Order: sequence, then structure tokens, then C-alpha cells
Amino acid sequence: MDVAIVRTLLQDVSTGAVTPDAAIEALRDLPFEDLGFAKVDHHRALRQGFPEVIFCQGKTPSQVAAIAARIQEAGATLLGTRADEAAFAAVQQVLPQAEYRAVGRIIYAPGLYPPHLQGQVGVLCAGTSDIPVAEEAACTLDAMGAQVERIYDVGVAGLHRLLHYRDTMRQCAALIAVAGMEGAMPTVAAGLVDVPVIAVPTSIGYGAAFGGLAALLGMLNSCANGVAVVNIDNGFGAAAFAASILRSREIAAASADTGHPGHNGEATSS
Repeated sequence: MDVAIVRTLLQDVSTGAVTPDAAIEALRDLPFEDLGFAKVDHHRALRQGFPEVIFCQGKTPSQVAAIAARIQEAGATLLGTRADEAAFAAVQQVLPQAEYRAVGRIIYAPGLYPPHLQGQVGVLCAGTSDIPVAEEAACTLDAMGAQVERIYDVGVAGLHRLLHYRDTMRQCAALIAVAGMEGAMPTVAAGLVDVPVIAVPTSIGYGAAFGGLAALLGMLNSCANGVAVVNIDNGFGAAAFAASILRSREIAAASADTGHPGHNGEATSS
């Protein structure tokens, strides 16, 4: 953001010409930093609760490293998804503190003020082959400051395994359920709990699974209530959705405690 714009805005706030709330609204859409090949959105955390995330697939290692450096220089948490070893090596050259979560293909480095979310999210996966997608979700939630309970290899081929974790699942504010093949596990999980279930179809399965399409269609046709479905192999999207659920719970709780309006401008208590 141009320093002159910030200075003028702050001066207007100090003189009373602009209210603090109006200044926050003005800042919500600004700024981004133009690197030529990418425009880094430095104010995404202000608008959405978490900084811009780098989707590393399709970018060169040098591009990933340049974006990562600018995110960290702004003091924000670094999260890169679908990262390979080459991308991580390039990032580590400029950010030695960065970590690589190989199973989930995640690059991570904490910011100056790491986020913290109240509440726990359960990350379930049906089979061991689904763990990479589940770990993308779990590592993303870790970076976003949520508590994560990993419950892996609990598919419907051995239903007793999933049932064993009923009490744990019911203690979570939301569940992410990752499954390939026919994609049945999220429906079963949703029938056991009263919290949102975010279903993630994976591309795991034999020929008629059609690279995850069968699981996706099965989840979209779930007969259980409270199931939302993200795209095939999209562990990150599921985690972002779960984090937004936790954030909404915090906003509602704070509004109820104080009687002040939530972010949507409506009072939630009298």
C-alpha cells in the first residue's frame, strides 16, 4: 500500500474526519503487492481471517520463493499447498525457518502473530491411501490455529473402526471426512454427529471410480443431513471451510457475551 494513502487515512482518523470503523473498512480492500507474475494480497487476513495461501502447483520454485518471502516480510503466516521438494528447497533458501510437511505437501512458517482458533476439528480419512489429502487438511488447520484430531483408516469396509471414535467425533466443532472409492464414509459420519461434516472425495479407487468422480457424486447425493462437499482431493478447501466455522462460532460467542453486533452488523443478543 502507498505510504501516503495510509498516512492520510491515519491523519483523518486522528482528527475525527474518519471513524476507526470506517478506516478499517477502507483498508479491507487494500493493498496488494505486484510482483509482475503475481499480485500478493497482504490484507486477506483482515478480510477473511487468514493470509493469502500459495498454491504451489504450476508455479516455478523461484516464483513460490518470491511470494513466500513477501508474505513473511509482511509478518504473516506462510502456508503453501501442493508443494514439492524443489519448491520447498527454493523457499528454504530465502526463509530458513520454513518447514516442509511432506505427506500433505505443505510449506509452513509462522508469522509474527500466529492465529489461534477455539474449538477442535476432527479430520477423518477412510483409508491409508487417503492420508495425503487428509494431511493437507490437517496441516492447513494447524497453520490456521485450530486444534486437530486425526482419525485415520476408518472407512466403511470396517465400520466398527469408525464407531469406536464416536465420542471423540462428538467433541469436535466440525468434521472433515476424506474418502475415495464410493465415498460412503462421510455420510455415515454425518449420521453420528450434530456438527457440520465437510466431505472430501479423493481420486483413490479403481477404474469406475473415475479419478474421484464416483466419490464426489456419492457425497453430493448423501442422505445424511449437514454434509457439505468440496472438490476432489481439495483438503485445503475443506480446512478453510472448517476454520471459517470456528471463526463464526467465536464471533457469535463474543457477540453474545458483549451484546455488540457481529461482523454482519446485526446484533446477536440484547
